[in-house]
Amino acid sequence: MTDLVVALGLLLAIEGLLLACAPEFSRRMAAEILAAPGERLRLTGVVAAVVGVAIIWLCLG
Repeated sequence: MTDLVVALGLLLAIEGLLLACAPEFSRRMAAEILAAPGERLRLTGVVAAVVGVAIIWLCLG
């Protein structure tokens, strides 16, 4: 459970740095996400999840 909380904290820190350092880029990305079709977002989410699991598997395996 501790690892999950640490991972969530890391995610929030990275997101916060992105918003703080590049607010205009963040706005453009949010606009692109809103304009993207649902299927594209779903596919992107699945790919991101698979890559994330692969990275964790490689680090812990």
